[in-house]
Parts: sequence; C-alpha cells; structure tokens
Amino acid sequence: MKKLSKLSIALVAASLLTASAGAADHGHSTAAHVMQKSPKGAKAYIVNLRDGKTYKGKVKVIFGLSGMGISPAGITASGQPIPDTGHHHLLVDVDKLPPLNQPLPADKPDTFKHFGKGQTETTLELAPGKHTLQLILADYGHVPHDPPVMSKKITITVE
Repeated sequence: MKKLSKLSIALVAASLLTASAGAADHGHSTAAHVMQKSPKGAKAYIVNLRDGKTYKGKVKVIFGLSGMGISPAGITASGQPIPDTGHHHLLVDVDKLPPLNQPLPADKPDTFKHFGKGQTETTLELAPGKHTLQLILADYGHVPHDPPVMSKKITITVE
C-alpha cells in the first residue's frame, strides 16, 4: 500500500511540474523572473520588408537576428535560462510598447504575435492600408532582454 501511495504522489508531482512548465510557455509565470541580459550589439531586424514600401496580398515577414540565438519559449537548461537566446514576437500596429520588464501580452494575438516555437518567419494576412511592424526578442518567459533587442518599427502599405 505504501508503494502505491508513493507512486501516486510521484504522478501528481510530475503532472504539477508539467502544468507549471506549460504555463510558463504561455506567458504566465509562477516564480519570480529575472530579466536576462542581452549581449552588446545584439540586433533584431526584419529581413525582407522595407519601410514605406507597398506590398500586395499576403505579406511574408522574415525575422533577422544577430549576436544572439533562437531558443523556444519555456526552454531552460537544468532550470536556468540559456544565455544569449530568445524567441521572436512581432508587433503589428502597436502604437505604444508595453512595459519591457514584464512578459509581452499573450491576450492580444492580432497585435502581439508570439513565435514561441522558435519560428523565424511568418505570413500575415493584413487588411488593405498602412500597418506598422516591429520585432522584439524575448526570453524563455516572454520577457524582453535588458537592454531590449528589437527592430526598428517599419510602416508598410498593403494593397
């Protein structure tokens, strides 16, 4: 009977740990988060689109990054953040940046697009008209680095 109880406790503990890890992947934190430092000279940029240009139909956006590496959200090494890594977030038509010492909003998928699996490109279906785009790199917990690694905000027109 004791062995069964210990096994039950182990299974419950494992499921709680799995749920906790899943929550971190979705921008929710259950523990204090320490902002990760970004290396000097690290840059995020949009590779294929130019500020002020016009594009037709769906818009492919290729994410660029130098001085750092890509790591999916929620991934750590033995519970410690992997230094100098992060994942992209694409801000679409965002006028004011959110606080950069907190996880980027997960409840605004039309404007704060999370690429937590480590994706480096996407295709957007934007309404005709002017739109702004900006990349921000964030760490395993969706928190931007210190200092933030972000692209210049560009404005494009979609026909």
